[in-house]
Amino acid sequence: MVERRHFIRILYQTPATLRHSQGEWSAEVRDLSLQGILLTCPANWTPSSDKHYSVSFCLHDSDIELNMETQLVHHDSNYLRMQIHHIDIESASHLKRLVELNVGTDELLHRELEQLADLKKHLNE
Repeated sequence: MVERRHFIRILYQTPATLRHSQGEWSAEVRDLSLQGILLTCPANWTPSSDKHYSVSFCLHDSDIELNMETQLVHHDSNYLRMQIHHIDIESASHLKRLVELNVGTDELLHRELEQLADLKKHLNE
């Protein structure tokens, strides 16, 4: 199988809140990248034709909350795969730092940030 991901995912497990016009659910973050997030599928969640959701979670041992607007990319009975479409500057800064601490090298982080900037530029054209 060919790997299609352009961004490194880091394992990160923490409780999260998933919000949609149809309701609010508790989920758990399983992994993160600068572009997306993998959540556990809440037991009482059902998919909607509107695939836009808000996701929020706190960093471990902290009151720092990350908030992001996402789009559901794929789901199954266990997981929701979400693409980040909008993230406020403070949350983006914390997400960048979290990835930075987990990827290990500045070079790899800068490559990830360049890819993200190129992707966002391409999407806006």
